[in-house]
Amino acid sequence: MARLSVIVPVLNEADGIAASLAALAPLRERGAELIVADGGSQDDTVTLARPLADQVVVAPRGRAAQMNAGAAVATGDMLLFLHVDTQLPPDAGTLIAQGLKQSGHAWGRFDVRIDGTHFLLPVIAAMMNTRSRLTGIATGDQAVFVSREAFQNVGGFPDLPLMEDIALSKRLKRLGRPLCLRARVTTSGRRWERHGVARTIMLMWRLRLAYWLGADPAELAKQYGYRPRT
Repeated sequence: MARLSVIVPVLNEADGIAASLAALAPLRERGAELIVADGGSQDDTVTLARPLADQVVVAPRGRAAQMNAGAAVATGDMLLFLHVDTQLPPDAGTLIAQGLKQSGHAWGRFDVRIDGTHFLLPVIAAMMNTRSRLTGIATGDQAVFVSREAFQNVGGFPDLPLMEDIALSKRLKRLGRPLCLRARVTTSGRRWERHGVARTIMLMWRLRLAYWLGADPAELAKQYGYRPRT
């Protein structure tokens, strides 16, 4: 089985980083490599992460740059990019290896479930999964995985402050459509519930439309609440 490298971009995640990385311990015991890519945290994120990861790298702030930095030091044949608030199914490594081998795909993603109490969250997750199957575009919440060779062939993540997952999907689609695993990762609904579910839906639709129409990702990041690095 090809070795899997899991790359987790983080920034000021001291409150939850230990639990998130501890949940990946069984995957590491089965041979996976765990790399934390920090974007310059000002809290104890790095200190807490070091004993729970194989490597901690520090990169310029921004998920794209951080994930590229993690991929650059990874030793696995397969790369899995995982948000810190997303949990993998227990057999994720086997599902990826077998799925890619049997399908012949070079990349893919999981279906997603959004953890939270709001009644619309399951509907949103179902829409995300269906849209992804129809368009071949994967989001970061769906835990994108890709062979090292394919990732290098497309030049990795474009260094964008937002929409880097969509941009990578567009690059990878030149090699073929993604493998869409029906096994689910579970991602936190904290942002949805904190900012309002309906409001967040409308914001994301508007930002995605603006991106497709050619808007500057840095300006879109500001509207989303991110502070792009200068």
